[in-house]
Amino acid sequence: MMNASPARFPRLAHPLAFAMWDFSWLERRGPGAGYEDWSRALDELGERGYNALRIDPYPHLAGPDASPALLEPVWSVHDWGSAEPLQVNPLPALVEFLGLCRDREITVGLSTWFRKDAGDRRLRITSPEAHARLWCDLVSQLRAQDVLDAVCYVDLCNEFPGELWAPFFDNRPDSSWNCMSEKALQWMEAAVRSFRTAEPGIPVTVSVVGYNPSVRERWAFMDFLEPHIWMSQSSDFIERIGGNYNNFDLSGYEALAARGESTYRADPAHWQQLLCARIEGWAQIARACQRPIVTTECWAVVNYREGPGLDWGWIKELCEYGVTAALATGCWSGIATSNFCGPQFPGMWRDVAWHRRQTQLIKSARFALPGAPSPQAGASAPR
Repeated sequence: MMNASPARFPRLAHPLAFAMWDFSWLERRGPGAGYEDWSRALDELGERGYNALRIDPYPHLAGPDASPALLEPVWSVHDWGSAEPLQVNPLPALVEFLGLCRDREITVGLSTWFRKDAGDRRLRITSPEAHARLWCDLVSQLRAQDVLDAVCYVDLCNEFPGELWAPFFDNRPDSSWNCMSEKALQWMEAAVRSFRTAEPGIPVTVSVVGYNPSVRERWAFMDFLEPHIWMSQSSDFIERIGGNYNNFDLSGYEALAARGESTYRADPAHWQQLLCARIEGWAQIARACQRPIVTTECWAVVNYREGPGLDWGWIKELCEYGVTAALATGCWSGIATSNFCGPQFPGMWRDVAWHRRQTQLIKSARFALPGAPSPQAGASAPR
């Protein structure tokens, strides 16, 4: 049995050390893709000290009457997921994978990127209640399969309402990525409350990217906050290096290789200070609405990969700084070390000592959100 249950998360005595395996856990199962042997990958995760994972269970494709789905690639140059069309059958795979996680006392947060399939079933989501209902159906199936105790939370949508992940939502006249519009906040709140009514024992959130210090207590409808925080999103770093976030050409990586590290090394304190300011800004929001923070995508730059000129040293330096700064606030009850913590990123993955150092820092810290209820007695994280 797991040492932490959904009823105890997210107010644990010590933060969880998260890795994000997104949709890669299912889509990168070919030879050399990193997840062809789940048992080995999970054992290596445990060796590095992680006790929590965030993965995509494909709720829109895993219903009781769901058939195998043909996924379309969302990008071709990044190393998350499949860069080619791929047929998947999520539910049986999810049940098996959760069982393997439970065996290793690795607790799992369920999130979704609402991957596009050939029939684009995600567009059937027409209301916040329909959004929540997909998740309720999935939870019922996991309960029936006796693997729900491996789950610590549900994140109703990755980085809502971004157009890549929530095309069913129209945020106009605001940007599709503006999670702080009243329209987006109303949808999130209605979906969260609908899910919580059906499943009150499972902590629920909606992960977001972006920041607006004027939106504070408004976030209190969530059980915890899940902001994704990077130095590159907290500054003009990408503009400074002439980079971009293109998904189907390598120009963004070429800019990182040519000017990324040198720009950072020219004044590391400047970039670290901007990251720290964003971390502290979210900590102030957490204190205002009395909600813990969990961050599973974070700290350095959004996109990175193996390649000439793409050294991992400066990325790890920034990530270590981010982990330390977040822990110092006492507001985080779950922290990732980066969004590259998986076997498909060998330059990051092979540094076992670095991972152990970060996860030991995380798991030995105290969750101490000022004014929040004390962690439940005995509510420590899985080892």
